[in-house]
Amino acid sequence: MPSEPSPDNAFLAEHVALLCTCYRRLSGADLLVAKADQSLAEALYQAPFVVLSHGTERDPIFNYANLTAQRLFEMTWAQITSLPSRFSAEPLSRDERARLLAAVSERGFIDDYRGVRVSSSGRRFMIEQATVWTLNDAQGCPAGQAATFAKWAML
Repeated sequence: MPSEPSPDNAFLAEHVALLCTCYRRLSGADLLVAKADQSLAEALYQAPFVVLSHGTERDPIFNYANLTAQRLFEMTWAQITSLPSRFSAEPLSRDERARLLAAVSERGFIDDYRGVRVSSSGRRFMIEQATVWTLNDAQGCPAGQAATFAKWAML
């Protein structure tokens, strides 16, 4: 389990750089532009939108969740970074899953995903206009997937 982002670990700046670099390369846009008095990693951790990522395990486990994600999913850092990412969602329909996987495989990202997610207390919410993208390290090896979204509604 990765350490919780804090000033002591530079808010996981190396992982945030991976998230931002891959996002920029695939989408052509910046995930976030930090203010002059704040590091990019700290700004992303405190951003008012959700950012999550998981690794490449057989059953991928979240390895990053900013504060907005932790609040929305009603989990602490320790809880969310020990959770297989599939448990954050209701099962996708076959057609929706096929569309999502085909688009991510073809372009490396998708920027119009919507679906139902579930918090730790069982509260359901719909996410809208989510972007999901692939993560590759500096050598081009798979490093996981990430997602971000700023629109959600409780169901």
